[in-house]
Amino acid sequence: MASITKELAFKGFPFIRIYQDGKVERLIESPHVPPSDQDPETGVSSKDITISHNPSISARLYLPNLPQNQTQKLPILVYFHGGAFCIESAFSLHAHCFLNRLVSEAQVAAVSVEYRLAPENPLPLAYEDSWATLQWVASHSNNQELDGKKDPWLAKFGDFDRLYIGGDSAGGNIAHNLAMKAGLERLCGGVKVLGAFLSHPYFWGSKPIRSEPKGEDFEKTLEYKAWDVVYPSAPGGIDNPMVNPAGEGAPSLAGLGCSKLLMCVAGKDQLRDRGVWYCDLVRESGWKGEVELFEVEGEEHCFHLGSETETENVKKLLKRLASFLV
Repeated sequence: MASITKELAFKGFPFIRIYQDGKVERLIESPHVPPSDQDPETGVSSKDITISHNPSISARLYLPNLPQNQTQKLPILVYFHGGAFCIESAFSLHAHCFLNRLVSEAQVAAVSVEYRLAPENPLPLAYEDSWATLQWVASHSNNQELDGKKDPWLAKFGDFDRLYIGGDSAGGNIAHNLAMKAGLERLCGGVKVLGAFLSHPYFWGSKPIRSEPKGEDFEKTLEYKAWDVVYPSAPGGIDNPMVNPAGEGAPSLAGLGCSKLLMCVAGKDQLRDRGVWYCDLVRESGWKGEVELFEVEGEEHCFHLGSETETENVKKLLKRLASFLV
């Protein structure tokens, strides 16, 4: 076997191994699961669709259990899964179970994006795939035919005045960067992003803040090492504005292209301080929207994913997200 050239690990436990011959071995991933006509626990329906063949972009769509005569439109959530940009999937068990619960609780239509993963497909490709999907969703606001590619769920039930984006961990980072892009570029049909939630988002930088590890320990963190693996050509490295919103040359957060923002953090998460700091940056920027910080104390990073049972704290988070997605 070819020797390992790089290993991305957290607390000594590897996420991925990259070999000299280019092979990538993913060591931590939840299994892929199929969509469901009707989830037995929540009644939520899901299906997989192809958005683009070149590049290859797909998604899993979710719809809550609705009465047959349903005419009321639903908020739309475009969701980005986590996994350090290099593991997990829109089709994974973790993302699927979470979205079944959230879609049922919030009564929203959701689009979970299957973006390309690093290191085979390094950033910024995940951002580009996610933006292309957001544009595809927005294009459904136009009543004209989409060359036969209009999805009936979005066309019939989607309320394009209530379009949201959100994600967990790396997905929260994607949501931030798409909100910034939406502030600069027009979405199809003139659709606006109403709100964004960033759940335990991945932000970092070259210098520790607040309670983060200091000195050599800081440079040994997964958060520090991962960026070079997933975006080796990033200008400015770990201080690139896409991962460090206060990095050199970063655009003002006053340009966020949404009207409200929900930051979710967990008390025991190493990324917690960055989330709180991000909210401070947004408030100091003069952004005209509404920003709220929601913290669940005593919990680890993305505690709500992979939990087969709904603990009280998982329920608390789901209810807060659902009240945001209105």
